[in-house]
Amino acid sequence: MTSIEQEIIPLAGPGHEQAGLTADDLLQLYYFMQLTRSLEDRVRALYLQGKLVGAVYSSRGQEGTAVASSYALGPDDVVAPLIRDLGASMVRGISARAIIAQWLGREAGPSRGRDGNLHFGDLSRGVLSPVSMLGATIPLCAGVALASKQRGTRQVALAYIGDGGTNTGDFHEGLNFAAALHLPLVLIVENNGYAYSTPVAAHVALQSLAERAAAYGIPSASVDGNDVIATYAATREAVERARNGEGPTLIEACTFRMRGHAEHDDASYVPRHLFEEWERRDPIARLAAYMQERGMLSAENRAKTEARIRAEIDDATSWVEESPMPDAATQTAGVYAD
Repeated sequence: MTSIEQEIIPLAGPGHEQAGLTADDLLQLYYFMQLTRSLEDRVRALYLQGKLVGAVYSSRGQEGTAVASSYALGPDDVVAPLIRDLGASMVRGISARAIIAQWLGREAGPSRGRDGNLHFGDLSRGVLSPVSMLGATIPLCAGVALASKQRGTRQVALAYIGDGGTNTGDFHEGLNFAAALHLPLVLIVENNGYAYSTPVAAHVALQSLAERAAAYGIPSASVDGNDVIATYAATREAVERARNGEGPTLIEACTFRMRGHAEHDDASYVPRHLFEEWERRDPIARLAAYMQERGMLSAENRAKTEARIRAEIDDATSWVEESPMPDAATQTAGVYAD
């Protein structure tokens, strides 16, 4: 055990039973967080090897926010991840093969090699594609929520936005629209400390981004985004409110980005002590410690889970590297309308 592991800050939110989680649920949360981190590490290695082009974004250190919040959704609900929400896509059933194929531009990828990095979705799994114009998925999810209300399907739409993205017009317009019509929308504000290189205190005068909800007359919560049980509990409550016709909720998840904005960014603008402080709050290590203390994660089970993940990613990488590139003769198919 390393010194960092010995100093891990315990989970301080509700216990798993209070949050409505079983031991099997915790194992699933641990698996998806570890899978997300390991898969992103593999993608980073492929990037450094020159096997893929374009920017590579990492959610290292904040995997718990996307995994725990998306885990609180029902099977028919809809989620709109951003670039640091790969865990949400994986919780919804998008495979490691599909994700690596997308990164490597293969025909087998979700966009069939037409788009790069994480700009893909899967409507059959209720996953909307990320949009580079930050905030744009909020009115998109408000539209999904409006359709749900009109059709009486009781589906909930969950959108993510970063701290910097709360300053966009789409954030205001989408959230105000959802609030005014009492739509079943949940908005997760991932406050990871920096809008690219700009610290939160430099672009808002608020003490908490959850305070933004008051302007729209909707409830809010601020949670430790690296406490997966607390994040799940807050999201589950918001999802239940939305499904019962009580309108949208804004949840601020306080977390931290342990790498730069993308792999080309060395994050030299971030004080070093912040990395040390937030490493003690690592969401994977904290959940593992919680489970070990309660006899729910033995060393053997942890090793088996990690071996399963390595095998899954090795299989995906080999399969994708052997799969074909798109046929150049069909490069406009699916890009332009017929």
